[in-house]
Amino acid sequence: MNEDQSTISSEQEKKSWLERLSAAFSGEPKTRQDLYAILKEAHKNEIIDADALHMIKGALKVSHMQVRQVMIPRAQMQVIPQDADIEEILSIIVESGHSRFPVVGEDKDEIEGILLAKDLVKYFTNSEQEFNLTSFLRDPVVVPESKRVNILLNEFRTSRNHMAIIIDEYGGVAGLVTIEDLLEEIVGEIDDETDEEEDPFIQKIDENHFKINALVPIDEFNSYFETNFANDEFETIGGMIVNSEGRVPEITDEILFDKYKFEVIESDNRRLQYLRLTLL
Repeated sequence: MNEDQSTISSEQEKKSWLERLSAAFSGEPKTRQDLYAILKEAHKNEIIDADALHMIKGALKVSHMQVRQVMIPRAQMQVIPQDADIEEILSIIVESGHSRFPVVGEDKDEIEGILLAKDLVKYFTNSEQEFNLTSFLRDPVVVPESKRVNILLNEFRTSRNHMAIIIDEYGGVAGLVTIEDLLEEIVGEIDDETDEEEDPFIQKIDENHFKINALVPIDEFNSYFETNFANDEFETIGGMIVNSEGRVPEITDEILFDKYKFEVIESDNRRLQYLRLTLL
């Protein structure tokens, strides 16, 4: 097949895919649940694969989310003190594995700028240069915690910034968010070479007790425990629990689903992390 024929074949294949997807939406969904049902049917009919379905649902989800729901809280921010020397800064960079850091004054509400680890290369290429942290700082991007996730993601894309400082209604620092945090809401967790290998989603403790990663897919949970929890709107056990409670449960909170008791053993103010499951 020559190049022209290959191009025509590719275009026909793309057109066919679009026609099939358009046909799947011919039912004119009127609610989010209708749309999810159509997408699920499209996946069942092999119009879209599982990865595409997951990302479409993630994109729909972030269009209704605010950055306060995905930010790293102020208490968990990895920062660099403004008066830190180069040895202390390098220690923080190596230990954390991050590439961008807010630089703060005595009060964490005083964000002096953002340090990119790669910018320190300039210092090491000139051994005679006296180290001055201020000269390496970039202006921070500051956004309110009520900003929509999809809007901020688009701003990151157009401005080529990868981190924003989140402020509350009083102007205080509420936390920070990175482009990776936003993308993970669409495509799922993004691991890199600095991330430690995680434990299995489901760990058996004894016959009636299990440690559960809140990110375990509902389908996988159903398969393991022979349950039939619905996954039409939420894909993970953590999402199911948060939706049921109307909030992110706190550590030691207990949630009952039929004959299954979930106890929160690890959590922060934006997501569940680990649960203890007891079979009643």
